[in-house]
Amino acid sequence: MTDMQVNPSFRLAYVPGVTPGKWVRVWSDRLPDVPLDLLAVPVGDGERTLREGGADAGLVRLPVDKDVLSAIPLYTETTVVVFPKDHWLAAAEEVSPADLAEEVVFHPLDDTLGFTADTLPGRPAIARPDTTADAIELVAANVGVLLVPQSLARLHHRRDLTYRPVTEAPQSQVALAWVQERTTDLVEEFIGIVRGRTVNSSRGRGAGQAAPEEQPKKKAAAGPRKPQQQKPGGQKAGGVKGAKAGGARSGGAKAGGQKPKPAARRGRPKR
Repeated sequence: MTDMQVNPSFRLAYVPGVTPGKWVRVWSDRLPDVPLDLLAVPVGDGERTLREGGADAGLVRLPVDKDVLSAIPLYTETTVVVFPKDHWLAAAEEVSPADLAEEVVFHPLDDTLGFTADTLPGRPAIARPDTTADAIELVAANVGVLLVPQSLARLHHRRDLTYRPVTEAPQSQVALAWVQERTTDLVEEFIGIVRGRTVNSSRGRGAGQAAPEEQPKKKAAAGPRKPQQQKPGGQKAGGVKGAKAGGARSGGAKAGGQKPKPAARRGRPKR
């Protein structure tokens, strides 16, 4: 690992469809003195941005060159097919590739599912759209349909379009990636955040923060009990029963050791 990075901020690149908000909020709470700069990049530029040093880490779509980049897979997205709301596919809960056999299926140049001309279902369009956004416009014109990760369908949402999940289709996997030779403390800190590590378990800058002080205990631990001392005559220290028992064995004396006064005699005194 290299020393603390010189940059005054941490630069995080992310591709379309990825929402880094929850991790950014944790970063702001944990490292409020280090700004996090978000860089939105096209889906095909995520790896290049990291290689050229344009960002310290990136949320990208796999695959990436693992000889240069380290990558931690985060989640896999559901693949959906996007079509007009009045399309016959709207009656289905899910769609199979065979259901698209007669449909024109667009294959944009920034495809994120890894389709080839041989694996793309349906009938190919005359030309490939440059971007997913361009393909969405063609779908809205009722020219064909489009297969994308669900996050991209939501990103390009339109009122006149809808989508359904596609079974047995390739899926896109999102990962956190960075250049292996530039694994800084701040990169380690962000790795800990996306993995859900706490401040105390993090290996980055947050690991040096002091743990919160323990709350004082409400009640002190009780010490060993002193044995009770027994007074002469069977009386326990401070005990009532012992006092009575002692008085009974000493000829009817009351508790405390005092003898009873003799009762007054009745009648005339003898002459």
